[in-house]
Amino acid sequence: MAADADRFLAPLAWVGGAWARDVLLEVGADGCWRSVTPDAPAASRAGAQPLAGPVLPGLVDAHSHAFQRAIAGLTESSAHGEDDFWRWRDRMYSVANRITPQQLEAIAAYLYAELLDAGYTEVCEFQYLHNAIGGQPFAQPAEMALALARAAGRVGIGLTLLPTLYMRSGFGAAGLRPDQQRFASTPDSVMRIGEAVDALAQPLVHAGVALHSLRAVDRAALTEVAAAARGRMPVHIHIAEQQQEVAACVAQHGRCPVEWLLEHVELDAHWNLVHATQTSSGELAGVHSAGASIVICPATEANLGDGVFDLPDWLGRQGSWSIGSDSHVTRSWQEELRLLEYSQRLALRRRNIAARSGSRESSAAVLFDGALAGGSAAAGRPLGGLRAGERADFMVIDREAPALLGVPDAQLLDALVFSTPHAGLRQVHVAGRPVRTLADRPELASAMRAAMQALWR
Repeated sequence: MAADADRFLAPLAWVGGAWARDVLLEVGADGCWRSVTPDAPAASRAGAQPLAGPVLPGLVDAHSHAFQRAIAGLTESSAHGEDDFWRWRDRMYSVANRITPQQLEAIAAYLYAELLDAGYTEVCEFQYLHNAIGGQPFAQPAEMALALARAAGRVGIGLTLLPTLYMRSGFGAAGLRPDQQRFASTPDSVMRIGEAVDALAQPLVHAGVALHSLRAVDRAALTEVAAAARGRMPVHIHIAEQQQEVAACVAQHGRCPVEWLLEHVELDAHWNLVHATQTSSGELAGVHSAGASIVICPATEANLGDGVFDLPDWLGRQGSWSIGSDSHVTRSWQEELRLLEYSQRLALRRRNIAARSGSRESSAAVLFDGALAGGSAAAGRPLGGLRAGERADFMVIDREAPALLGVPDAQLLDALVFSTPHAGLRQVHVAGRPVRTLADRPELASAMRAAMQALWR
């Protein structure tokens, strides 16, 4: 008898923050879990499709700049002495100002397939390349955003598209630099791009909105976007990433960025503050009181020399947080979580910081569950795990992966985060449906190669 396409049986599954056995997973017609039943009775399992390994819920990549996948690994030399975030940014602009919609779609489709292979099932795309090369508007203002939506649709990943407001080059500036004209936008234009994305009516694609940063958006525009988005979509903003940015904000406003934001904007659970690397305990207390979330991007923050987020403080407050791959120097959630914990160990010279700060035995459990819960807030969708009503996204672990051989079930998540060099997955499902691996999609590699050759010839 053929197995039911909407019923799965997992020998082991991560349910409610712990491993459960013989879990019956039933998917509704809407692509969300209809029921999740640990220790399912033998009679109820009849006809369910057996899964070939332990199951974890899919994760949200809460911060992505897909076009920056084209420079991953290509900015790791310094021919001009001192190197920092701002010099990296100038090199990043060289791609931002040359990439076409067709190239962006090819690069994003390849990237999104990589993310799926790793177990990310939703990506929040922080999109500020709005205009054509040279800065002239496209005939279709949403041209670049629609290229990203097509890429997501091709590979089957969920997409939260975040059209991003970018109006000036820095605090007190009158406008954008010549090399920033592709970013030019208004509160009205970014909201209209979001409407164009939602009008596609792709079930796995929807729009939120983003503000690039306090340095790029003035108070009036920020307030306008916040009011338009309030209560109906996620709002993201880069904030307090770099010390130079903080100093410039203090010089202009007499306040650090997060402090200024708390004073001038009514934050709530729809807000996601990206990086927040340079924040005080008092600022984190204010963010927590408002119910907002933090998006941490450990690999990119390490790559750019941003600094180390105060994870113990935030975990001690039971604050909401997620992870993002940002510039895509890695596409692995395991590496992001590992770097997040190891950066704390290096700074504090102690071990298992997440476990101690989160009052649990396992650092991996604290990290995975935090990223899982916060990812749902970042995407503005029900993506919080294996429970009824959440979208039926999951990854099936390869128990025969070299790093997992012989590992006891109780330590499987620990080994996945702190021992496995790669995902070690057999299959990934989004909304209850299996997605094809990158290895099964040679056309994506061909298009990626052509786009890279055109950009770097």
